[in-house]
Amino acid sequence: MKNISIFGTSSDTGKSTLTFVIAKLLQEKGVSTIAFKAQNVSNNSQVADDGTEIAISTHFQNSVLGVETSYHVNPVLLKSGAKNAASLIIKGREMGEKDVKNYYKDLDTLKPIVKESFSHLSYQYDCVVAEGAGGCVELNLLEKDLSNTFIADTFDTKIILVADIEKGGVFASVYGTVALLQEKFKENLIGVVINKFRGDRSLFDDGVKIIEERFGVPVLGVLPYIPLNIGFEDSASLQNYAQNQKGDIKVGIIKLPHISNFNDFEPLIIDEELEVAFITSNLDAYDWIIIPGSKRVVSDLLWMKHNGLFEALLAYEKKIIGICGGYEMMFETIIDETGIESEISHTKGLGFIKGKVYFSDEKVVKKSQFKFHNMSLKGYEIHYAKSVEYPLFYENESVFGTFVHGIFDNDAFRNYLFGDGYIGYSFEQRKSEILDTFINTMGKHLDMDRVMNSIETL
Repeated sequence: MKNISIFGTSSDTGKSTLTFVIAKLLQEKGVSTIAFKAQNVSNNSQVADDGTEIAISTHFQNSVLGVETSYHVNPVLLKSGAKNAASLIIKGREMGEKDVKNYYKDLDTLKPIVKESFSHLSYQYDCVVAEGAGGCVELNLLEKDLSNTFIADTFDTKIILVADIEKGGVFASVYGTVALLQEKFKENLIGVVINKFRGDRSLFDDGVKIIEERFGVPVLGVLPYIPLNIGFEDSASLQNYAQNQKGDIKVGIIKLPHISNFNDFEPLIIDEELEVAFITSNLDAYDWIIIPGSKRVVSDLLWMKHNGLFEALLAYEKKIIGICGGYEMMFETIIDETGIESEISHTKGLGFIKGKVYFSDEKVVKKSQFKFHNMSLKGYEIHYAKSVEYPLFYENESVFGTFVHGIFDNDAFRNYLFGDGYIGYSFEQRKSEILDTFINTMGKHLDMDRVMNSIETL
């Protein structure tokens, strides 16, 4: 059976979503599948089942499939670094920072790693569904590509192209992309999916006819625009969430420049008792303020000092929550003497917590069950900074902080945090219901028979 590459006409067309939708629909047809992305560029990461660090979007895709994760599903991950550098995570392990220009110069050294991971998965599963990156025909970047044409060429994958009709110019983007594909890829193209369509689907019947008859490209489906509100990949997808605005509890999340792991807040976004907003001002309009994770803690702390948020937090009289990087900002002092994350060795924090956090050369990457009061909470840690006095949690009447990501996934913790008057709900159950409805809806609009026929081999 052939593997599949999901190509996009541009960034943010919905490749990540289509990857798990296609993979899940194949799985429901009896095909063992796994989601893969050769190279992710994201500050949002998770701890895989093998204890390594992978992009949160790839982790989410495979959680939908219910398969175990390892670094093989995402062998290369890039995170924000200082200035023009990127933080490299190779085979799930931090390898330090590298200038982006030098990273691309040494790209050939990563290709064997990507090939080994893909081959490993291809041996274990009937079909690997490989998510591409950005636009698949950025001609000036083809030699630097690991996720699109490199995978499709090396492993002769079948290709599904996805185009975002909401951006406008969908005909030009489909026609231009297909025209620029190499002949080998054109031959392996199963068809195109038109994504994020709003309104009456029949209004695009002529559009389908144009793409199929004039461009010679089968249309595999025209997918409706449905806000998913879970599985956010990056800050672009974060802008697309649609949330109930009638909740009695108002939660403001500081939108840091280097915000990371904002998937932490998906249980809050889909909570009908809450009204959630990502904010940069007007803190007093909210009952709770959350300082989220950050890939550049000191830089984001200085940003808050510059724009007045630092002083506003000090004056805020309701409850403040800090998660990982946000937790680190709550201490009196942040110490980074070896320059793990910043060139500034000592930085004054908010001072909500007496004491200091210090950056260690040893990165904590851990998935576990954590004890808090009488609760056993599932979650994970990804951080360099450490506190001797408060290694996991801190709490007083006005402040709660923790290094643990995924803590809001725990129903018991949300019930404890929001207290009397908060009813609560089962996050896992609602998440499952949302995904089932979403996938089933998309499946009604996708020609999966064509996909199956295209990947089956004699």
